[in-house]
Amino acid sequence: MNLEQKVAKDLITAMKAKDEAGKRGIRAIKQAILMSKTDGSGTTLNEADEIKMLQKLVKQRKDSIAIYEQQGREDLAVIEREEVSVIEKYLPQQMEEAELEIYLRQLLKTMDVTSMKDMGKVMGRASKELAGRADGKTISGMVKQLLNS
Repeated sequence: MNLEQKVAKDLITAMKAKDEAGKRGIRAIKQAILMSKTDGSGTTLNEADEIKMLQKLVKQRKDSIAIYEQQGREDLAVIEREEVSVIEKYLPQQMEEAELEIYLRQLLKTMDVTSMKDMGKVMGRASKELAGRADGKTISGMVKQLLNS
């Protein structure tokens, strides 16, 4: 079952359960799928594209949460947090911080990287291999920390 079919099924379930947060989050995913299907490129979403799309939706909402918290709008931040929790259910299991650190230490050793000037190479490979399991901001912060220590 692809993402679009799963979302359609889950939307019906959320509607029957009168789950407002679930409906909002699932409708956001459904809208993003529709937008990508009608963008004129003629390409279909593969699993990697679906993951990127879901990560983008989560990132947008997390950015909104930060803005709402700065402006003291906790009522709006709560809505965004609820949608994030719904959307994250469709993403692969995220790596634990310790697991990510072990992976990145091994990657740095394998690539023989010891300085910040090679950060781009490391980020490219790590982002590709960890797609959907860790976000770029977390990977970047961990790589910087490892290279500076």
